[in-house]
Amino acid sequence: MADEHRDDKIQSAAILWARYSEIAFIIPAAVVVGLLIGKLLDYWLHTHWLSIAGVIVGSVLGFVQMIRMVSKQKE
Repeated sequence: MADEHRDDKIQSAAILWARYSEIAFIIPAAVVVGLLIGKLLDYWLHTHWLSIAGVIVGSVLGFVQMIRMVSKQKE
């Protein structure tokens, strides 16, 4: 009985660690994707400002996704 309780604690700790590490990587990943898409559009359209817009859009979308994940976990 005690072993089952201990295994549940270890499993729940591992699940929590995985969820929080996912939240920690969402914003940097979104910023990098936005930057790469902006650089690609800059190259394709011969502009210089779309990479900055991509970083801004990526960071906003990263925060939105982070808020969604945190609010989903609270339920």
